[in-house]
Amino acid sequence: MKIVSGGQTGVDRAVLDVAMKHRVPCGGWCPEGRLDEEGKIPDRYPMTELKKGGPDERTARNVHDSDGTIVIYFHELSGGTAYTVGCCIEQRVPHRLIDAAKYSPEDAVPLMAAFIRDHDIDILNIAGPRASEWAGGYDYTFRAIDVLLSRMRFSARRR
Repeated sequence: MKIVSGGQTGVDRAVLDVAMKHRVPCGGWCPEGRLDEEGKIPDRYPMTELKKGGPDERTARNVHDSDGTIVIYFHELSGGTAYTVGCCIEQRVPHRLIDAAKYSPEDAVPLMAAFIRDHDIDILNIAGPRASEWAGGYDYTFRAIDVLLSRMRFSARRR
C-alpha cells in the first residue's frame, strides 16, 4: 500500500510522518512552490509539485490518483476538507469520513481498516484540516494512523 496526502500542516503532515516512520511508501501532489500555510513544505517529505497548480488542483489530483480517501476531521467539514469530500463524490472515488469528535484514534482504526479492505485500496489518500483549523489534528491523526499501520503490518506477518 502507498499513502498519499497533500503535505499541508496538520492531518496531511501527520500522515506522511507516520508513513515514513513505518517505511510505508508515501507522497502525493502538493501546490506549485511546495506551499503550505507556514511557507514551504520541508524537503524531507516526498511530494510531487504541481506545475501551475494550487491547493484545489492538488486535492483533486490526490483524490483522482488514489483508490480511496479517508477524511479525518473534527466535528464539522469545512474549507479544503469539505472540498476533498466534494472531489470524492464528483469523481466517484470511495471515501470514509472519520469524525474525531465521535471516535478516539483507537476506535477509528477498525473503521479505516475495514474501508481499506472493503475497497481493496492500494493507494490511500488521507486528508483533513490544516493545523490552524484544528490544533489537535496532527496528534489525533498520528496516533490513529500509527496504530492502523502497526496492526496492518502485524496482520500481514501472520498470513
